Amino acid sequence: MSRPACPLREAARLLATTIERAHAGTGRLVLLRGATGTGRTTVLENAAEDAAAHGMRVLRARCSAGDSAIPFAAVQQLFCHMPGFADPAGDGEERATGAGLRRVLRAYAEQSPLLITVDDVHLADPASRRWLVETARLMDQLPIVLVATERSQYDVDPPAQGLAHSLSPALVTGYTLNPLSDASAATAVRSAFPDADGSWIKDCVRAGAGNPLLLHALLDDLSDGSHPVVPDTTAALYPGAFPAAVQWWLDCAGPGTAEVARTLAVLDEGWDHGPAPGAGFPVPHLPALLAQLSGADPARVAGWITAMTGLGLLRPDGLGRTRYAHPLLRDGMLTGVSAARRRVVHRTTAEAMLRRGVSSELVARQLLLTDVVDAPWALPVLQDAASLALREGHIEDAVTFLRRALDEPLSDEGRQRLLTELGSLEYAVPGSSAAILRLTEALRLPGPPQERVRAAVALGTALTGRGRTRAGVEVLRSLYDALTDRPDLVRILRQAFLQLSDNEQLVRREAYKLLAEGAERAPESISPAGHAFLVKYAVTAGLSSAKEAMLRLRRLLAEPADPLSEPYLLGTAAAVAQWADELDEAERLVERGLAGQRPDFLHPMHDALLSTRMDIVAARADYTRLLADPPPAAAAPTNAHAHALRTLVETGRAAEAARLAESFDLRTAPESWELNRFLYARGELRAATGDLAGALHDFLECGRRQSAREMFSPVVTPWRTAAAECHLALGVPREALALAEEELRLARVWNTPRTVGRALRVLGTATGGRRGLQLTQEAVRLLRGGPAGPELVAALLALGRQLTASGESSRARDILREAAGLAERLGAIRLRDLAEEALRAGGARRTATRTGAASLTDSERRIAELAAGGRTNAEIADLLHLARRTVETHLTHSYRKLGIRRRSALSAALTGGDAASGSLVSDRDT
Repeated sequence: MSRPACPLREAARLLATTIERAHAGTGRLVLLRGATGTGRTTVLENAAEDAAAHGMRVLRARCSAGDSAIPFAAVQQLFCHMPGFADPAGDGEERATGAGLRRVLRAYAEQSPLLITVDDVHLADPASRRWLVETARLMDQLPIVLVATERSQYDVDPPAQGLAHSLSPALVTGYTLNPLSDASAATAVRSAFPDADGSWIKDCVRAGAGNPLLLHALLDDLSDGSHPVVPDTTAALYPGAFPAAVQWWLDCAGPGTAEVARTLAVLDEGWDHGPAPGAGFPVPHLPALLAQLSGADPARVAGWITAMTGLGLLRPDGLGRTRYAHPLLRDGMLTGVSAARRRVVHRTTAEAMLRRGVSSELVARQLLLTDVVDAPWALPVLQDAASLALREGHIEDAVTFLRRALDEPLSDEGRQRLLTELGSLEYAVPGSSAAILRLTEALRLPGPPQERVRAAVALGTALTGRGRTRAGVEVLRSLYDALTDRPDLVRILRQAFLQLSDNEQLVRREAYKLLAEGAERAPESISPAGHAFLVKYAVTAGLSSAKEAMLRLRRLLAEPADPLSEPYLLGTAAAVAQWADELDEAERLVERGLAGQRPDFLHPMHDALLSTRMDIVAARADYTRLLADPPPAAAAPTNAHAHALRTLVETGRAAEAARLAESFDLRTAPESWELNRFLYARGELRAATGDLAGALHDFLECGRRQSAREMFSPVVTPWRTAAAECHLALGVPREALALAEEELRLARVWNTPRTVGRALRVLGTATGGRRGLQLTQEAVRLLRGGPAGPELVAALLALGRQLTASGESSRARDILREAAGLAERLGAIRLRDLAEEALRAGGARRTATRTGAASLTDSERRIAELAAGGRTNAEIADLLHLARRTVETHLTHSYRKLGIRRRSALSAALTGGDAASGSLVSDRDT
């Protein structure tokens, strides 16, 4: 592969001009300066070839450090091919020898102009350097051009004085070869690889670091085309020209610079996983730290960092840390540095950073790359770094720090606590399988009783979360006998047992039976949280009204709180408050409960509180928020998946809902209350898409499972009315009536508008006739007194259909328009479409004109979003391959639907501003 193009033309023109002057009898010293690898030798060789081609005699010398002890070694290279030349005597007087050589040179120049090239003159022996300086003083009197290359790179070890130090500037023409600009380097890469994409070229430019030597070597290694990405390690390169070039660069820089460069590479290695935002990095400390680690002068190290940044080998990252331009370049610097030495450097760095007050996170990142430190400061640093990472929400970083902390010497109590924290965090990391092993080990250690309880609760929660509810509750029960002298801790275990038992019907039944018996024998022995669980049980069993349940829970919440029991009390009360439609109070309880949760302790109430928070959002029909974050991947469906499925159905995205439903095999899913909710949600999907038999199966199966758990109330999943609607659609009204009547009986026990209104609505539809109409009207009146949500829309829709059937078409249309308008504002597309279908079936010639962002077609929304983003009509037309007229038409329709007149109002209208608040404008029947 040919060498990539370098910006050397100006240097070549300078030499060509100087050579022309030599032909006229006036010579000159030209000094080409530049850093290692910038192309000094290339310019020199090209100049020699051009001079020889124009009839000029060329004398060459190439200096090396190995010849520096031999007097006149470089000069001998110049004269060795001259006829009759005799080596200067090694023991002769230097001045006389030098004068004699200059006479020979003068005589030689009289025959034809000369070009003398001396490469790497900074490595020449002292005698040759002095001779070249003295000769340079005579160049303007002779037809001789002396061109020397000199390395002018800032090194940690101060360099010797340059060749022209003692010469008058009038005698010297100097030229400095600068690094490649990114644009020039990119041109070179593109020339070698015309088909490469922009990101690959950019990576090559960064790895070449503005250095022609390194870039050329890298392109040679990549020439076989087997690297779709530029590798981060030199081990991936063959034949290895790039790492060899890096080593050459280090050798030329000298031992002091090489040591600092390699030490910085070791530090850089520890920065691959950047600290959390706000951790900061003390940039002024880096030169002092590097100097301490390498034994160099801090001032020289600071200068070297500045110089290398200017050359392009180093670049500051987003935190201000000086790093190598590319990981491949850093890896080349580390070639030959042993792993043991790297670990020592990282430990020394960690300790030095700690003394300088650097944040514990940055110190801990150095410890990740060391062996066991066994020093009093190491463990606190790692634990503090984990705490900082958790506060920033970086759980995987916290896990990494705690795993490293386990390597340090620990007492049994310290190890038990650390294992509990680590296992709790690993449980939250997707794909991690170590959590249960860590927590099991923690439980086996002989720590204090409270730490054993913490470990048991975390392990029980993890096992239950993995579908092993019986194993999880057995872990809790196994500690009862060992803690007979600590009834407070036994109460905590029992509360955790109750919460986890919700995932399996037989365990749940047993747990609540024991709790109820204990409360009957000695109610004072049951904690407020235990009594709250009894309230919740009575609610789900259909034995309590909302008013009575909330009254009892508020009394329990007013009692002095036990910090260990409070999460169970808050979480249980929040769930019941949400069922009671006390949504604001439920939300406050959830936030109080979550505020007391620690991410490094796996608690049974954490997921329960998050589920209740989601239930509150669903009760408010906030579909946008429900779909803002897709539920995480899971082997079995969760409450989040159930809500996502229901929301997709309600917002008219049935195809997406079907894909979500099909992603789970419910036959293999472990039993849980979350599975029941997903069954109910899948039933709604099947009913919405016309699979009534499948929907009925899902609703009845949900009911069977709920009944087996002694959960009879419709507050969680109103499966009876859902199944009743399927029976009606399938032409089996008797079963529908029985189910609807039973749900109404249970709903009246709970007695909230949402549950009673729903039951009345379905019973009214099943009953039909005047009595059915009265029941449905009662449902509408009841639901109007609560939050205007999907249940009110469904009741209005049912009432409108019944009025249409009874011949009251005008009144029916008003009711159905109200239903459509409310559904539009909620974003309940399925209900809106049903209302509009009912309007058409009732004889409305024009159903309604929808407005607002939700009314836009897909094409209209796409074009409106591009326009809101600043695209012109012509740009949109080109991007979407449409006619400009089509774009203008779509925008006109969008403006009308959004209720705006200016393009500048599009952004606010699309994101829910005042102009975009969805509405429905009724059209008068004609």
